Amino acid sequence: MNPSASGWIKKLINELKPYELFKDNDLEVYYRHFRDCGFIYGSNVTVVNNWIKNKDYGSDEICKINLVIALLIAYTNHNTANDFYTEVANFYNTINKERVSFLQGIIGSKDVKDQAERIVNKRVQIDDNLIDKSFNYFITNALLFVDVLAFRTYLKTGTVDDDVIKQYEAIIESIVLNTLHSKKVKSDYDKSLINLFEQSLRYQRDSVLLFSEATNLVDTNLFARYCLDLAAMATWTDAKLDNEEESFLNTLGEKLNLTQHQTDEASKTIEDFYKNYREKVPLLGSKNIVKTFYDNSTNMVLKLIKRNSKKLTQELLESKELLILLTQSTVRDLTKDEQKKVQDQLLDVFKSIPSLAIFILPGGALLLPLVVKFIPKLLPSAFDDNRIEDEEE
Repeated sequence: MNPSASGWIKKLINELKPYELFKDNDLEVYYRHFRDCGFIYGSNVTVVNNWIKNKDYGSDEICKINLVIALLIAYTNHNTANDFYTEVANFYNTINKERVSFLQGIIGSKDVKDQAERIVNKRVQIDDNLIDKSFNYFITNALLFVDVLAFRTYLKTGTVDDDVIKQYEAIIESIVLNTLHSKKVKSDYDKSLINLFEQSLRYQRDSVLLFSEATNLVDTNLFARYCLDLAAMATWTDAKLDNEEESFLNTLGEKLNLTQHQTDEASKTIEDFYKNYREKVPLLGSKNIVKTFYDNSTNMVLKLIKRNSKKLTQELLESKELLILLTQSTVRDLTKDEQKKVQDQLLDVFKSIPSLAIFILPGGALLLPLVVKFIPKLLPSAFDDNRIEDEEE
């Protein structure tokens, strides 16, 4: 099986025989295996439970395999009249119903098997020439399990919308942010990441979701375990767990109605994962994980804006209000209403530029503050014109 060639999902299903392997064993049974292989952490080092054996797969190919296996487990354990490919395509169409141009750029085919395959390929990695794999680690791949949780909800209820995804993200962001705040000693990069999270939350919604609200909204044991594991991952930026972080994780585990064993296991598993795969996972090497994330985020935003500057300039010039607000953001803090306008209008712009689709996917809005920061610097003529025009008025 070649995960980079057409027809790979069909081949995967033929090899796995999911109806024999997964029947009557839902995701809760296999969650630990998805964590051990790195899927939950966004760093896929092996195929889950070694169900597919091949040492030549790249990390992105392993990630695609693990995502499809997780979706297959959810699908196999829920009654539906549609085949797997149809349900996957329908699911992603449903949660992206307002992003028509984005979906058309991804799908490009009327064959449902080809659609499902293209969606999975793009969901893991938008464009190999633009998206840096180490950047993808936290922003996109660590949130892939959100897709799986939402897909399971879709199969149970027959419907799901973008608000479900947004709520999952809001809960995770709040919990991770509070985890980072629990550090007794914060490095400059810890502070940078906290600042990035806080700014991003302000661009996405009127107010930051309180920690107590976030934990109260966690509605299943599976999601609770996922949130705890992401929090445990966030504590490991300095390769150690201090007393304050340990206390925070214990409190989080209690609020999520998890057992002390599950809380201890989350801490032990992330420690073992980092030690076992230090050489395989770039972010877990000598560089600080937060430094790498922040630096790669900055570099990626700069690269994307530069490579799409012509089209971006054209789109921005057609939105005078957005242009003015972005210009003013260089000299003053925008109000909450203005930040919301900037977010909504920027996302509309990104829909028309396929290479900027990363900002539409789960986690992509985390980068909006960097986008707002760098656009004026990279498109000086357009913004200078706007400033002159604004002064004349």
